[in-house]
Amino acid sequence: MSELDWAAWVFVILGAINWGLVGIAKLDVVQIVFGTSPVLLEIVYLSIGLSGLYWLYKMVTDKK
Repeated sequence: MSELDWAAWVFVILGAINWGLVGIAKLDVVQIVFGTSPVLLEIVYLSIGLSGLYWLYKMVTDKK
């Protein structure tokens, strides 16, 4: 896997864990870690979303 693949994979996993905790315990770890800065939170959530789309694209276009 390339460095981009690894970075995207980490974001996807962190996003999945975060949403699981939001669903189970109403605990938003991203907001706790990065504070209440709306711009910073938006960047982190956007990165997580783009990483998910990147991996979806890789899965759909992978010919293996």
